[in-house]
Amino acid sequence: MELPPSQFPASRAAAVALGYLCYLRGGPGRGLQLRELRSARHQDIDDVGHKYYLELELEDVLDKARTVSCTAEVLYHLGSKTSAPDVQVTVQGELRSTEEADQEFYNWIRSLEKELVAENIPDSHGNVPPELEPIHLLAWVASGFVIWQNSTENTKFHLAQVKHVKQVKRSDEDLQFDYVVLLHEMVSQEVLPWQVTLLWHPQRGARVSQCQGPGAGNT
Repeated sequence: MELPPSQFPASRAAAVALGYLCYLRGGPGRGLQLRELRSARHQDIDDVGHKYYLELELEDVLDKARTVSCTAEVLYHLGSKTSAPDVQVTVQGELRSTEEADQEFYNWIRSLEKELVAENIPDSHGNVPPELEPIHLLAWVASGFVIWQNSTENTKFHLAQVKHVKQVKRSDEDLQFDYVVLLHEMVSQEVLPWQVTLLWHPQRGARVSQCQGPGAGNT
């Protein structure tokens, strides 16, 4: 069944797909956001769940003239409040390479004499200091995981702010950042704190190793 892209079920599914893609393909040098939801279809699958087929146009927040199209499938399982939606995303076209910027950020963090600590990104005026932009974009990655893992058909999460972030020294080559992020749940209008530990390496990308939120579905 075709859905008007402006309808809430379509935009909620798009937020899940975007969160999933931000987690997989985002990093300190790349942030992806939705420019346009072009089309949406809905299918009820008996005894399985509700599936959404989406066509999206995404933009690179650091280079808004650069866009990519992608298709996504989001499956919400029937009656389950603990299992994450199944998401499949196919990007059409090439994302901008961030290899050089990633390595520069990695070298900078590794060169710091003290572990990086920051709060309130962006600040109350919406500003992000340039040196903290990579930290903010990594929070998008961490939040993308939370959004993907904890969304239902009745929720729509959006990263409101990094309340606190602390780098943690490790014995291996990964960078570790312990975040407290505030997610705005746009249906209930609640702002919910999540604690997320993100590991990142320029060759291996990002992965969430710990995630704790205010309700069920913690990892």
